[in-house]
Amino acid sequence: MNYSTLKKTVALSFASLMVVGMATAQTDSTKTATTTMSSETSTAKVFGGIGQYNTFSIGVSAGITDGLVPFTINTTNKFKVDLGYGLYLRQQLSHTFSLQLDYLGGKVHGIDKEGTEKFGYTEYKTSFNSGAISGVFNIASVSFLHRKNSVNFYGSAGLGLDLYKVKENTPVGGSPVTNPWGDKTIKELFAPVGAGVKFRLSDAVALNFGYTISFVQGYNFGAIHTYPNFSHYSYTYGGLEFTLGSKSKQNLTWVNPVAQMYDELYDAALRQEVEALKGRVTNVETAVSDLKKDSDGDGVADQFDKCPGTAAGSVVDGSGCVIVFPKPDSSALAAKAPATAYSNIQFEFDSSVLRTSSYPVLDATSADLRASGAKIEVDGFASSEGTAAHNMSLSKDRANSVKTYLVNSGVDAKKVKIKGYGETKPIADNSTEEGRVLNRRVQFKK
Repeated sequence: MNYSTLKKTVALSFASLMVVGMATAQTDSTKTATTTMSSETSTAKVFGGIGQYNTFSIGVSAGITDGLVPFTINTTNKFKVDLGYGLYLRQQLSHTFSLQLDYLGGKVHGIDKEGTEKFGYTEYKTSFNSGAISGVFNIASVSFLHRKNSVNFYGSAGLGLDLYKVKENTPVGGSPVTNPWGDKTIKELFAPVGAGVKFRLSDAVALNFGYTISFVQGYNFGAIHTYPNFSHYSYTYGGLEFTLGSKSKQNLTWVNPVAQMYDELYDAALRQEVEALKGRVTNVETAVSDLKKDSDGDGVADQFDKCPGTAAGSVVDGSGCVIVFPKPDSSALAAKAPATAYSNIQFEFDSSVLRTSSYPVLDATSADLRASGAKIEVDGFASSEGTAAHNMSLSKDRANSVKTYLVNSGVDAKKVKIKGYGETKPIADNSTEEGRVLNRRVQFKK
């Protein structure tokens, strides 16, 4: 078989296999398009993490090697077929990228046409074993036309170590000579660069075709001393790839993220969860509205309003009850009585701020204490609204407010003692607002 006939045979075989693969892929896509949504919907979630997929696969290949590489300066110039074989382990890290550990072995046989020798040799034979790690880039991972990918084109590039022996060299006009290094194995770094196409045959098996060029970082692979030209050779192959892992998981290589996102959006369980969440949000909004509801418009929510139905415009306290202000004594308007020292000091609801109306009593009390030098106990009290702990703290604050006023007016701080009694010891009925007003007080005890 001459070179031209061999080229035609290889090309025809490769084209036939691609047609068969594409036909299989088309059939698979057609079946996918005609099946129901429930049968095609994936159980995996697009945002569920890489653990939901099978990511490891193993592959085997066999093919032909040759020293001729397109668009480079070749050691020889005549096509000569020899055998190559490979094994690899691959992990898919994303929809588009994977790492692949490769083993490739075989022989390379190169021949120069007589009279066109480039490096003084007309023929060579080299055996090799190599290992490399490569990055593989999927080119057709995303499809807007098919739910499942069935054809996947890829490119790869990597770095590894090539161990080879030059078995034989034939110099121009001479007989074949053995490797001048004897049986020594030469070790060189090399960079494999390739491209290929895969056809999905099933969830666990794929058909793989590809072409790889190995650029050896040395000058002795194909002939002795090809400096300054690095050696190189090609590998054209076909093979099978097998998915490793649980049968219940998908192989990430063939997952279409567009379809996965669609399934995520229209997953029945997810939609039920969303509807349930909407219901819970509605319940919370209703509860908040109920908390804010104020039927009589007095500024106190119904939940805390102890006096519902208050007339519009009424002045109410914190519990929603109307505050009844005592009518002023007409005789007091004519002649204001002088302030009496040691009278009770009254406070507003939930406040420890002194009223300005309390100043005359406090001034009279301060004057008497300064004149007599007597000691005094200031006792604070509160009405029954709120918790007992809060009212205890409030009563102490009220007593402190009175002491601060007295000390600032000249009374010796050491002679003023304070106590807080909270809502205990009321002097009036806490069930009425009139009584609660009287209980919000500070008393003096000599």
